[in-house]
Amino acid sequence: MTVLVTGSRGRVASTLLGLLDAAGVRARAGSKNPTDLSPPPRVDTVHCDLSDPETFDAALKGVDSVFLYAEAAHVGAFADRARAAGVEHIALLSSSSVLDPDAAENPIAASHLAAERALSAAAESGAFEATHLRPGAFATNALQWAGALRDGRGPALPYPHAYGDPIHERDVAEAAFAVLTEPRLRGSSYVLTGPESLDFTEQLAILAEVTGRPAPYTTVTPEEWKKSVSPFVPEPFADALLSYWSSHDGRPTPLTRTVETLCGHPARTFTTWAQDHARAFHP
Repeated sequence: MTVLVTGSRGRVASTLLGLLDAAGVRARAGSKNPTDLSPPPRVDTVHCDLSDPETFDAALKGVDSVFLYAEAAHVGAFADRARAAGVEHIALLSSSSVLDPDAAENPIAASHLAAERALSAAAESGAFEATHLRPGAFATNALQWAGALRDGRGPALPYPHAYGDPIHERDVAEAAFAVLTEPRLRGSSYVLTGPESLDFTEQLAILAEVTGRPAPYTTVTPEEWKKSVSPFVPEPFADALLSYWSSHDGRPTPLTRTVETLCGHPARTFTTWAQDHARAFHP
């Protein structure tokens, strides 16, 4: 079996490549900039730009399964080329946001939903099997606070008590490994969460305990936060984040045990994630 892993510069994909290689599964690391990759020695690299369909055929040649990021712009073309190449299975890194009632209008959820629908349509036609992995909040989102915490200022939060279900990127990679290597797991949709529902203040408290450094924060209005991020967060995305945080303010997130079902162990805690990434929060 040969597995094409797209977006191989990402944390989930790069971890997945290591898991596949260690298990003796032939893997191909695809990226828009393959020369920037440093995969395991036995893993080949290939130019695969999900925004450029001209790169799809070469990347898919001889591939049995694909780990696909939810880049919606050309997912229909990707499905067509995968069908033509004889691909048997595509595991999509989607998002639990597709389950929200307004997913189609939400700019964060919409691309994942469009990718899911395109792959599901292809799967229903018999082109290949499609599996959807739907993680909630990535624990790595906390890295956006690293600069402010290193400086001793801490992040500015419009909703400090908004809850999330932070999941370790390695658990997502292990779930992907499971569905890619166990045929009985194919063809389903899996909601992945961490083992705890934590609000932002609780995550900061864990970071303080793990790093031995203060992890303060300031509370700002939604309008103040939106203005502060306007140089690098498009307004529709900022509005979507504010809406999400508002709806989860003081409301714990429902959890699943899907990681344990797929991987055979409980999902890693946010404390474990903080220990694994503590260096990022030190000066």
